[in-house]
Amino acid sequence: MKYLSTRGDPTLRGFSDILLEGLAPDGGLYLPASYPKVDAATLTRWRALAANSYADLAYEILSLYIGDIPAADLQRLVRATYTEAVFGTREITPVAQLEGGLYLQALSNGPTLAFKDMAMQLLGQLFEYELARRGEHLNILGATSGDTGSAAEYAMRGKRGIHVFMLSPHGRMSPFQQAQMFSLPDANIHNIAVEGVFDDCQDIVKAVSNDLEFKRRWKIGTVNSINWARLLAQVVYYFAGYFQATKSNAERVSFAVPSGNFGNICAGHVARMMGLPIHRLVLATNENDVLDEFFRTGTYRPRSTAETHETSSPSMDISKASNFERFVFDLLGHDAKAGARTKALFGEALARDGGFTITREEHARIASFGFVSGKSTHADRLAAIRGTWQRSHRLVDTHTADGLKVASEHLDAGVPMIVLETALPAKFAATIEEAFAGQGVPAPAPEVPAGLRGIEKLPRRFTVLPADAALVKRHIETHAG
Repeated sequence: MKYLSTRGDPTLRGFSDILLEGLAPDGGLYLPASYPKVDAATLTRWRALAANSYADLAYEILSLYIGDIPAADLQRLVRATYTEAVFGTREITPVAQLEGGLYLQALSNGPTLAFKDMAMQLLGQLFEYELARRGEHLNILGATSGDTGSAAEYAMRGKRGIHVFMLSPHGRMSPFQQAQMFSLPDANIHNIAVEGVFDDCQDIVKAVSNDLEFKRRWKIGTVNSINWARLLAQVVYYFAGYFQATKSNAERVSFAVPSGNFGNICAGHVARMMGLPIHRLVLATNENDVLDEFFRTGTYRPRSTAETHETSSPSMDISKASNFERFVFDLLGHDAKAGARTKALFGEALARDGGFTITREEHARIASFGFVSGKSTHADRLAAIRGTWQRSHRLVDTHTADGLKVASEHLDAGVPMIVLETALPAKFAATIEEAFAGQGVPAPAPEVPAGLRGIEKLPRRFTVLPADAALVKRHIETHAG
C-alpha cells in the first residue's frame, strides 16, 4: 500500500514514512492510493473474528494498509494495545441498545476517558517501534480542543525518543480536561496554552509543519488526526460496531458522530469506501456549525476566532476541520485531477477568500457517500443528557448528547443507528448537574475512575504563549529532545 497527497504531490510513500511525517510536503494530507475492498466472504470471516478478539480484527484491517512493518511485529503491537486491562472490557468498544433502533458504542473506556485513546494508544506503540527501528527521535507537535492532548500525552509519556509539545486554547477546556494534561509530571511532556481558540492552535501546527527546513531539523511529527495512522486505527471500531449491532452482512447500519475536526467521521467514510454496509454517516455539530452548513449548502466558510463559539461541548469548538480535506478529495474523484482541484480549494481559495463553494454537481454527489448532517445547541445537549438518563438509565457526556440529538432526526425504520460515544460524563460534571437542575430529582453523579479522582487538585505544568508560530518554534528549540 502506497500513499498520496490530497494536493497532488505525485510522490508515493510507504506507511512508515507518513507515520512520522504528518502533513505532506505540499501541505496536503495523506490518503491511500486506493481503498482496499472488503468482499462478503471477508466480512463473514471478520464477523467471527470480532466475536473473540478486537485486537485480531484490528490487525486484519490495519495489515491491509501497513505493508512495511513485518506481520509478526504489527500483530504484537496491536495485541499489546487493545487489551481488557487498558480498555476495561473484552469487547473493547461494546455496543448497547438504548431504545428502538438507537444504539450507543462505548469508545471512552481507555486511560483518558475519551475516544481518542482508541487510536492514540496504538500510535504510541507505532511511534516507539519505528523510531527504535530507525535509531531516531521525534518531537511531536499537536493541537487539542480537549481530548486529543491528554490521549496523546498519556500514550507518549515516558516513551523513548519522543517529546510532546501540545497546544491548547488557554482557558477553553473543562477543568477536568485541563487537569488531565497539565498535571502530568513527565519530563518529555510540554503543555503550551495558546491565547486563542483551537483553530489558532491548529494553524500553528500547520505553519510549523509547512516549514520544511524547521520540521526536518527538529524532527517534527504530529498526533492530530491529520496523521493518517490515527485515523486508520479509528476505522476498526466501525467494523466492530457493525458486527455487534447486526446478525448478518445483509443488514445495514447508520453511524451518528459528534464532529469537530472531522477525523472520527472520516474514519467511518473510509470504512464505507472499503465496503462496510453503512447506510448513513450522520454528522453532528454544535453551535460551531461550519460542517453542517457545507453539507446542506456546499459552502465551506470557516469562522474567525471571534466568531467561534465557546460551548458546553468544547472538543467540538472547531471551525477549520483538517480532515475535511480528505473527504473533499474523495468527493472530487481521488485522482490527479482531484488533487489539483483540492489544492485550488484548500491551498488557494481558502487563504484568499476565507472559504469556497463547490459546484452544484459536486454537491449533488455527497448523497452517494451517505452523509447527512445536523446541529445541536446547549439546550439540545441538556435535553439529550436528561432524556437518555430517564429513558435508558445511561449517562452521556455533552458531545455524545450532540450526537444523540442529531441521530434522532435521521432514524430509518429497520436500520440500527449507532451513536459513537465521545467521552465519559465525568469530564463535564458541571453540565451534567445543569441538565438535571430544577427537575425535582438529584443529578446522577458521573463516576470517576479511582486513578483519576482528585486530579483537579494536582500541581500543573504549562506555559502560556500568544498565538504566534515563531514563539512556539522558539519554545520547541529550547525544550526539544
